[in-house]
Amino acid sequence: MKQKKSNSRKFTIGMKKKLVVLFVLVLLAFVGLGVRLILITKNNGEEYERQVLSQQQYDSTTLPFRRGEILDANGTVLAYSEKVYNLILDAKLLLRDEKYLEPTLKVLVSNFGLDASSIRSYLSDHPSSQYYILAKKLSYDQIAAVQEMITPGNENYNADIQGIWFESGYIRKYPNGSLACDIIGFTSGDNNGMYGLEEYYNNVLSGTPGREYGYLDDDSNLERTTIPATDGDSIVTTIDGNLQNIVEKYLKEFNDQYANNVRQGNGANNVGCIMMNVDTGEVLAMSSYPFFDLNNPRDTSNLIGMPSVDEKGNKVKGESVFDSGVYITEEMLAEFTDEQLYQNYNALWKNFCIADTYEPGSVAKPFTVATGLEAGAITGNEVYNCRGFLEVGGWDIKCHNVYGDGAVSVERGIEISCNVAMMYIGQAIGVNTFTKFQKDFGFGLKTNIDLAGEARTEGLTYSASQMGPTDLAVNTFGQGFNVDMIEMITAYCSLINGGYFYEPHVVKRIVNSSGATVKNIEPRVLRQTVSQSTSDKIIQYCESVVMGDEGTGKTARPAGYRIIGKTGTAQTLPRGNRQYVVSFMGAAPASDPKIAIYVVVDRPNVADQSTSTRLATTLVRSILTEALPYLNIPMTEELSDKEIAELEELREKMVTPAIVANTEDAENSEETTEGEGATEGEEATSEEAVLADNSENSGRSSIWQSFDVDPDTGYYIDPDTGKLLDPNNGSPSGDDVLPDFDGESIDELNTSEGNSGE
Repeated sequence: MKQKKSNSRKFTIGMKKKLVVLFVLVLLAFVGLGVRLILITKNNGEEYERQVLSQQQYDSTTLPFRRGEILDANGTVLAYSEKVYNLILDAKLLLRDEKYLEPTLKVLVSNFGLDASSIRSYLSDHPSSQYYILAKKLSYDQIAAVQEMITPGNENYNADIQGIWFESGYIRKYPNGSLACDIIGFTSGDNNGMYGLEEYYNNVLSGTPGREYGYLDDDSNLERTTIPATDGDSIVTTIDGNLQNIVEKYLKEFNDQYANNVRQGNGANNVGCIMMNVDTGEVLAMSSYPFFDLNNPRDTSNLIGMPSVDEKGNKVKGESVFDSGVYITEEMLAEFTDEQLYQNYNALWKNFCIADTYEPGSVAKPFTVATGLEAGAITGNEVYNCRGFLEVGGWDIKCHNVYGDGAVSVERGIEISCNVAMMYIGQAIGVNTFTKFQKDFGFGLKTNIDLAGEARTEGLTYSASQMGPTDLAVNTFGQGFNVDMIEMITAYCSLINGGYFYEPHVVKRIVNSSGATVKNIEPRVLRQTVSQSTSDKIIQYCESVVMGDEGTGKTARPAGYRIIGKTGTAQTLPRGNRQYVVSFMGAAPASDPKIAIYVVVDRPNVADQSTSTRLATTLVRSILTEALPYLNIPMTEELSDKEIAELEELREKMVTPAIVANTEDAENSEETTEGEGATEGEEATSEEAVLADNSENSGRSSIWQSFDVDPDTGYYIDPDTGKLLDPNNGSPSGDDVLPDFDGESIDELNTSEGNSGE
């Protein structure tokens, strides 16, 4: 029997071939697709990624850094950044469900005092908005309760409050108001430094922003990735807050005394003071009047009384050549254009001590004598005949005493400030040597102090090829070339410290946010200007200016101390305008100068400016009266009965202005943010409070009051020296009296028009 054939189709070779071909085609298709995907990713990946992201909700937040602090030499905080919060409204999230609206509005109204109708109007007009600032610069205390309500997992969390969140940031605060405003500077709205240390060290103080980002789903759940911000470094300055306070107190008193004296306006166009460590170049205090509140730098009241400038920043001239300017009044402020206001703010904010140039006058005479001694042109034993003038280059150049000083030795030439003696010395020196030493002393060169805004004086001094006999003659007594204050005091320190020219600096250490030292800024000697023997003679000559019978600087000496120095009176341009810059530059103690001080009064508000050197000398005396005891420099001179009585009277009324000692004090004080007025610190008590109420610096507490108290005596213990300090004023214990205050006047020597002198 034959077997039947199967009806099922067999898997033939042809079919296998077809299957292989199909497999190959599919494989090639996948390979092609893979290649295409690779090309898309490589060439058009970002474009497609943007298209995808545009269809998703993306959340990205910049995390702000905390700007570094600025501290004084004692660790007192002068500037810090306080964390604040902006209240943000997310309209889209809030309107996602009607049940969220009323609870959220109720919280906004009750906690932040916002207007519910305004918020409803915004929601109606911008339903898709996800970022709208409802309130700015809120403190943590202001947001804490609401933050708990909107934070899941918190005990007070309320799921019905939606569409609001807090954006963190920082604002700059200055706990001592205007203290050291010229040195510190301030920050702009975008947290960048302007003027002073804030600008110069902006990159150091600034940190790096962080980032928080992720994707939102339909329920606004976010998978976050956070890159934390890096806070800025802090800077520790050489400024002693207590010395700074003393300087500013007396600059303010000077203005109070002479403002609106013979004309409307401040007590002078500018008044500046610098105190410097002679042996390191460290600036201990620096200030110029008028001041401004760092927490509110655009307070227009500080402009009143200043010389006005125009839209280009040029000083507005008065109707007469004898007018020293046009001075700002409230009526003028109302008429200022925005550009005029801006330029006058700049004039207020700039630091006169480093930014303005002027002819130094007779404070340049010690440099002339030092040049002659160092170059071997004179020995110091020379005697010159002063007839009241000297004919040079066809001109009769007058001395301060037009009747002549007779026989004048080199030392007496400094003591009585004789122009003729200086001109004779200049002739012995010669043009080439004189101009060389000027550059050695730094005249015409920037000091490169670490502050923003230092003036360039290049081109304001003579080169040897430019200087003629007459130019040399007037240069010897400080006329015919320009300097700024920081140049002069830095050069003077080199004259009296053995010739070592230190680069001046205001910052001594940089520390990171953890407190670790990143960099120490050590004193830096740039060159030696004179020898030790020349330096010793200059100290001797400058001591005679203050201590000598004929000295022009007698009124600069604080009772109980021997100091050295040199007075200066320089006529401004145009000659004959009766406008002068008066000054005194000195150091203490005379036996071994450690602290240099330089005061400049630019066009004082007095009837006869040419005889007003006493204004500078008495300012120096007042400042050193408090500064030298604070620095633990002992008295060496016997006090007269009159001086004792004056000092007792001063001690009874003197309250040293205080400063907020640390960040914690600052944060607990009643401060206002930028644009809202002056900052006030801790509340003063008892008699100190009454006195402080009448002071610009009321509300501050002294650094020494934070020291430990000796249980046996009740005195404060200086942690650095172990010395006991009087609880009444911080002076070293054992001092029965403080140094003198006002000083006695002496008849100043007249200055002939067209010449600088004393």
